[in-house]
Amino acid sequence: MKLVKLLANLGYGSRREVQRLIGSGAVTDDSGGVLGEGDFPPHDQIRFRDEPLDPLFPLTLMLNKPDGCTCSADDPGAVIYDLLPERFAHRNPGLNPVGRLDKDTTGLLLLTDDGKLLHKIIHPKSHCLKVYHAVLDRPLAGHEAELFASGKLILHNETKPLLPAGCEKIADREALVTLHEGRYHQVRRMFAAAGNHVTALKRISIGGLKLPGDLAEGEWRALTAEDLAALFASTEAHKLVR
Repeated sequence: MKLVKLLANLGYGSRREVQRLIGSGAVTDDSGGVLGEGDFPPHDQIRFRDEPLDPLFPLTLMLNKPDGCTCSADDPGAVIYDLLPERFAHRNPGLNPVGRLDKDTTGLLLLTDDGKLLHKIIHPKSHCLKVYHAVLDRPLAGHEAELFASGKLILHNETKPLLPAGCEKIADREALVTLHEGRYHQVRRMFAAAGNHVTALKRISIGGLKLPGDLAEGEWRALTAEDLAALFASTEAHKLVR
């Protein structure tokens, strides 16, 4: 791949814009030597305005999604892509959320340009369970865990029962809910069916991958190989149990 195409695919500009940037001396090697269009050192030695290049495909990010932004670039108002470098919107292939979080739900959100990985995570056979911390308007009544685990709960305006879900009380008005699926506003609608109302909702883990305590709301970082292994660790455990 030529240097111009590499930088364009990473979102640094159109090919014509990248050509101008290279001509201006903005692209160098790690020793400060200016690169031309015909130069192509290893990726980790290329610098754009003295900064290392963004990772190559495949790239998967974890984002601590804040309240008030949506997961679709087509929605009006604040969107998750506003929290990323602007050039990420122009990467080819592009970054897509792995499932969505509602506008008023916070916490762990994955974005990836790897279609195979995206489908593996969301496929039911992968058993990448999602855990949510729910804060409720009223104290738990005590029947929620049994109701959610029954496999018989049918949400309003639906006909298919929910898969069994976990519900662990951690305070009078707080619970951890574990889902095997991801229907529209599912946790909120489950508690509504149980006679309660969710006032705050945060996703804290996907599979074996937990939201790091040092990742502030609105911040992101690229997943490491260890993160990806942790993501599917619960899948392997499930296979062993079976």
